[in-house]
Amino acid sequence: MEGNTDKPNDFPVENLPYGVFTGPLNKTVKHIGVAYRDLVIDLNHIANSFDGPLLKDQQHVFMQESLNAFMGLTRAHWVEARETIQRLIRTNDLFTASHSKRPTVQMRFVEMHVPVEIGDYTDFYSSIHHATNVGIMFRSKENALMPNWKYLPVGYHGRASSIVVSGTPITRPYGQTLPVEGAAPHFGPCRLMDFELEMGCFVGGPPTALGQRVTAQEAEDRIFGFVLMNDWSARDIQKWEYVPLGPFTSKNLGTSISPWIVTLEALRPFICDNFPQDPEPFPYLKHNDNFNFDIKLEVDLKPEDSSAYTTICRSNFKYMYWTVKQQLAQQTITGCNLKPGDLLGSGTISGETPDSYGSMLELSWKGTKPLRLLNGQERKFLQDGDTVVLRGYCDNGQLRIGFGSCEGKLLPAVPFTQ
Repeated sequence: MEGNTDKPNDFPVENLPYGVFTGPLNKTVKHIGVAYRDLVIDLNHIANSFDGPLLKDQQHVFMQESLNAFMGLTRAHWVEARETIQRLIRTNDLFTASHSKRPTVQMRFVEMHVPVEIGDYTDFYSSIHHATNVGIMFRSKENALMPNWKYLPVGYHGRASSIVVSGTPITRPYGQTLPVEGAAPHFGPCRLMDFELEMGCFVGGPPTALGQRVTAQEAEDRIFGFVLMNDWSARDIQKWEYVPLGPFTSKNLGTSISPWIVTLEALRPFICDNFPQDPEPFPYLKHNDNFNFDIKLEVDLKPEDSSAYTTICRSNFKYMYWTVKQQLAQQTITGCNLKPGDLLGSGTISGETPDSYGSMLELSWKGTKPLRLLNGQERKFLQDGDTVVLRGYCDNGQLRIGFGSCEGKLLPAVPFTQ
């Protein structure tokens, strides 16, 4: 059977995102899967169905425990795989043909994992509304954006080893902070714990060589797909440590991603106008086509002692000033090599209005405007036990393409002892 068709779903046949899961019968061996309605299609069990001209000799990529080998092929391979899965569903072959093993499992019975072996992770700072808000808070309205911000996509190298899949709890970190300007620093648990509403882009295609550049005009074939991302941030630790080299321990404590990678092909119907850029970018950053996306984003917060989720943010990916193509071009302009499975984070995605700000830092305006939750509690920053849920979807009235959710619970700090 094809699954429940009575309610809207993030994963119609036009979506078919990729993930990695373990099933109820074998919780040790990971399989590559595709989400379809309320089912997971096990590609390991139908690998021989990929018999097209490009994939007939590449069926082994569907039998791996991560998506790296498949992502390391070309866009033409990815398109052929997508068309093959759609044909199997639409002709009902997936559900009626004779398979040596059951090709689908109910989604509620599987455990999802980080779908890619992530070698490198770059986090950008590409939302102009977010960058402006932070600049106003810590500098002034007149000097909100740093002089380089409109000339290049600003980013830093993040910690790939602490990227975790949705549902993994995050522990409040210890670190150095400066509670009072001019006083001595303090060591202890983070007091200003925050989420960041982001999206991540997974890089695909064959590896590039050291010294090889990818311009914005060439970048599309390197973009495999997108996930929701929560870049948990310790704001007080960040403030003390980021000068002069940028974020470090305030960001390496954990970054959550949603388990399903929504492909570029699924998102093409929702491409929208690029954000106007002034001044005109340098030639290596220029591309003439639209490559922004109308992806509706929401953030819910639930305290531990409540069952009520409060929607605290509604934003949209279309507010990005720098496109993913431009981020990839900036990443490689020096000749930095790429590998399939590299991850690019968008940076916090904030909109124009206060209810669209993508972090507690902005929503509470550095703690001066507490948020009131549905259960009557207030929040300036996250408290222990809080669960943060990110959701994203595209909807044009005829088609809905969803990302599922990205969820994490903040646990109390582990006491530090010497």
